[in-house]
Amino acid sequence: MAEKNHTVEDLEFRLLLDAIYDRYGFDFRGYAPASLKRRVWKCIQQEKLTTVSALQDRILHDPACMERLLMVISVDTTAMFRDPGFYASLRKNVLPALKSLPLLRVWHVGCATGEEVYSTAILLHEEGLHDKCRLYATDMNEALIEKAKSGIFALDAMRAYTDNYLKAEGKKSFSEYYTAKYDNAILRPALRKNILWAQHNLVTDGSFNEFHLVMCRNVMIYFDRPLQNRVHDLIYDSLAPGGFLCLGLKESTKFTSHEADYDMVDAANKVFRRRT
Repeated sequence: MAEKNHTVEDLEFRLLLDAIYDRYGFDFRGYAPASLKRRVWKCIQQEKLTTVSALQDRILHDPACMERLLMVISVDTTAMFRDPGFYASLRKNVLPALKSLPLLRVWHVGCATGEEVYSTAILLHEEGLHDKCRLYATDMNEALIEKAKSGIFALDAMRAYTDNYLKAEGKKSFSEYYTAKYDNAILRPALRKNILWAQHNLVTDGSFNEFHLVMCRNVMIYFDRPLQNRVHDLIYDSLAPGGFLCLGLKESTKFTSHEADYDMVDAANKVFRRRT
């Protein structure tokens, strides 16, 4: 009998992803395989298992195991004012063009634990836009969203965040935005006022509003090309004419079906504007 050129592990991974989708509705079949496999194997080791099939069996019978896998797969590498040059560009090149809007809608895609969402909120506050802004922060992982909602972060991270804030041309003392309590930094309640947190899966969910600014930074680098194109379709459908799209420093609209639909605003910081 002729054998197909696939390893047993490849077959196990395919069956695992199908099982996750059928059982829980999370679709990871369009994720970049190498990165996804590393994360799955990390979960296998944490569960003290030895095969992908064993992980599949546990996930199908134990929803708590699925939650643990979701935490491993979810990319929560983030920081306040991560890539400070981007936030300086946002302040200079994007927000002034949005000041005339009566209501500003921002979508923060893949918000993880919320550090970058709150960074945007601080910029909006400093530029006088926060009171008329609705900032929608979404992620597929509900546990990360719950952590983000709290606005509580490790106090020892504030030194690095302060440095990022200053490089992003912050206008105040960064310590004005949080209260220190024991080992935690608690962000000011005013920053959380206009943020709407929601679970949303880029792979399976559709557009839910029209936005003037979409921030989808360092999310699509984990997707394969077909899934990237689907997400670009979703974002384009969600972006108002003349609205801005902000991608991660290693991401681009090049080679997508919407490449010609945007004007480049800042090539270095991957800021684009949808043509009207």
